[in-house]
Order: sequence, then C-alpha cells, then structure tokens
Amino acid sequence: MRVAPVGGTAVQDHVALAEIELCGELIIAASAADEDRLSLESIDEVLRVAEERDASGG
Repeated sequence: MRVAPVGGTAVQDHVALAEIELCGELIIAASAADEDRLSLESIDEVLRVAEERDASGG
C-alpha cells in the first residue's frame, strides 16, 4: 500500500474543481426548487450561461 507523502505535494486540477463547484450549485438549486425537476432556464440561470455568452460576445 502506498501512502501520499506528507507535505506540499497536492496537485489542483482547476477545471475539475470548477466542475465540482457547478455540480454543487445545481444540487443546491434542485433541493430548493418547488418543482420535481429544474427547468432548462433554471439550470442556465444557476450555471450563469447567459453571463458567459455575454462575456464571450456570443
């Protein structure tokens, strides 16, 4: 069995961390929603899709 060495050897995958954060936000929104499923518009709002489109000029 290998054990990670103690110290500053942690590697961060910023893309994976961002995806985990977005999934968490979707879970929170889904648990707070009145309906059984989030609408596509609600999902876009949680994921800030419109903001990203505006920022990219599309």
